[in-house]
Amino acid sequence: MKEAIHELLDQPGIWRANDPQRGGSDAALDHIPSGFAALDRVLPGGGFPGSALTEILHEGHGVGELRLVMPALARLSRSGRWIAMIAPPFVPYAPALAAQGIDLSRLLIVHPGDQPQALWSIEQALRSGTCAAVLAWPSRCDDRSLRRLQLAAESGDSLALLFRDAAAAQERSPAALRLALGESSAQQLNLRVLKCRGTPPGSVALDSWSTAPVRTQQPLPLED
Repeated sequence: MKEAIHELLDQPGIWRANDPQRGGSDAALDHIPSGFAALDRVLPGGGFPGSALTEILHEGHGVGELRLVMPALARLSRSGRWIAMIAPPFVPYAPALAAQGIDLSRLLIVHPGDQPQALWSIEQALRSGTCAAVLAWPSRCDDRSLRRLQLAAESGDSLALLFRDAAAAQERSPAALRLALGESSAQQLNLRVLKCRGTPPGSVALDSWSTAPVRTQQPLPLED
């Protein structure tokens, strides 16, 4: 699978801070602390399920969806593996990511040309074993595609974070964890746990903080 990640790195639509050099611990975590005590208390194992698919459903962009995962990503970026962002609908603002503790030298940003390439890139990044976390914004994702991504996350010991429109809550999903982000503010993130292995559905409010913008221009369209 290392050949697959190298093929992914060779794609023209990718940005990386430096050449990949794996280091640190390669051990997979069963759960990754979210960094929010209130959320970790309601999630089995005290965090996001490792080597599994987590869906974050939200309306629009820039409503707190990245703030929700920043503490976990900061931790994982120090593991020696990559943090991959695939098909982000915005231009990530590097100073803001660095201010949240992200090691930019471990950050990959992939802009696939179309939806099939996006799904291929997500699956290969997850399956490669070289990515601690893969964040992805697929424009469409059916049940079959989601199952492939779940299996890829398990195979590559990678945290898979899919950001999808809130309307996807009505669809079936094999994800280990589904969170719906409600109306939030700079001080508080409001979540609904829609699906979680070992935890009943419910709501949780998280103390948040003001951050620098992570989006600097209009969303980037993804061709069908």
